[in-house]
Amino acid sequence: MSDTTSETAEAIRAAFEAAAATQAAFLADPASLPAVERFADLAEETLLAGGKLLACGNGGSMSDAMHFVEEWTGRFRSDRAALPAIAFSDPTQLTCIANDFGYDEVFARQVEAVGREDDLLVVLSTSGNSPNIVRAVEAAKTRGITTVALLGKGGGAILPLADHAILVPLATTSDRIQEVHIQILHITIEAVERRLHPENYTA
Repeated sequence: MSDTTSETAEAIRAAFEAAAATQAAFLADPASLPAVERFADLAEETLLAGGKLLACGNGGSMSDAMHFVEEWTGRFRSDRAALPAIAFSDPTQLTCIANDFGYDEVFARQVEAVGREDDLLVVLSTSGNSPNIVRAVEAAKTRGITTVALLGKGGGAILPLADHAILVPLATTSDRIQEVHIQILHITIEAVERRLHPENYTA
């Protein structure tokens, strides 16, 4: 029992150290912080122009897209007016589109339905190669919608398609990549809220 406990403890420590190493590699990349700041700029510009923040991803990245959206429509640090954000996560829409047009179209069709030129589409893909995310970015381009992509594993097919990309270095597994993605989302929200609602921050 003690050997098993010791092995488990070592695995837990190693996981935390791997997560910290991934974050450290992100911070060490000179492109990372300017990329996050640009994301904040784009989100702020979108909201000030009366546009919406749209978000999508698969699996854990879908959860992150939903988490990103609820921070805008609900409360982040303190009370403020709700801000317009939509995650493409409704199961009835996803399954309807997948049934009628194929899974590759589940996000692109929703971009077509609700996306407008002043909106910002935020896509999350740990591989950078998810076909339905590629199609969403392509659909956004045809409508003049700016795209931000949070990516991993070199960025894949989405990297050259997105208007603005933020790439997580070092990590080779989805969990480590997603851990940095959610930090990027939270920090971007905080940066925008500090600008739009400075009264919510005292430091």
